[in-house]
This record gives sequence, structure tokens and C-alpha cells, in this order.
Amino acid sequence: MASAKIPESVLVVIHTPDLRVLLLERADHPGFWQSVTGSKARVDEPLAETCRREVLEETGLDTAQHELTDWSLVNRYEIYRHWRHRYAEGVTHNTEHVFGLQVHAAVPVRIAPREHLRYEWLPWEQAAERCFSWSNAEAIRQLPRRVASGAGR
Repeated sequence: MASAKIPESVLVVIHTPDLRVLLLERADHPGFWQSVTGSKARVDEPLAETCRREVLEETGLDTAQHELTDWSLVNRYEIYRHWRHRYAEGVTHNTEHVFGLQVHAAVPVRIAPREHLRYEWLPWEQAAERCFSWSNAEAIRQLPRRVASGAGR
């Protein structure tokens, strides 16, 4: 499979200083809400570049205009069966690197209609509850502590 996805991705929790979190509803699975996420475009793509590209594609936001922080948090999880066809045969797990992107306010975003149906800015507790992904929900639950310590920006 020439266009197989690389099983290494980023999760970018986009948030405001007052802990409102941007969530996107997946177009391919209505009702599935998540933060910005996406796989590396090539094996040697730096993770910060993957973040920049995915955030720009999915929201229209430029990470250079905001505070992108590597949370030094890595999750390894089994890829949902209904998405495994996107990867090379035999690939069952993904490695996810978590980042935070602090924006000044709950700004309007430009969603990619092929990827997402709509977006919402929610208080962090509600955002964590709405996420379908355990790793995404857990990252959002860490947000108050990270922002308070200066590590979430």
C-alpha cells in the first residue's frame, strides 16, 4: 500500500488561557468529537511540523501565531479496527505525541469539511467528557495542571 498512513501521530489540544478547548466533530463518524490529530506525512517529518500542518489543515490556525508546546507525553494505543485499512498490512498500533496550542481566545476556525462537520469551544471538563478517544480525554484532563504550572502553553 503506497499511501499507507504512518503509525505515528500528533494530538494537539487547542485551548484558551481560561481553559476552553476546541473540539471537532468527525465527518466520517458523526458524534465522534476530538482535538486536532493527524499522522506524520513522512517518517522524517518533525513533530512540530506535523502539528503545524494538521492544525492549519483542520482549523485554519497558524501555530506560529500562538503558543505551541510539546507536552512530552506519548501514548501508544491499538488502532480502531475500522481505521486499520488506512495503514500498512499488519500495523495495529499507533504512537501519539501530545502537544498544546494556547490561543488568546475562542476564535472562529475554518474547518476542513471533508474531515469535520462542526466545531465547538467548550470548558475543559465538558470537552474531556465529549471526546471519544481515551487519550484525548486524558490530555484535556491534564490541561488545568499544565496551564497552572506553565507547562501547557
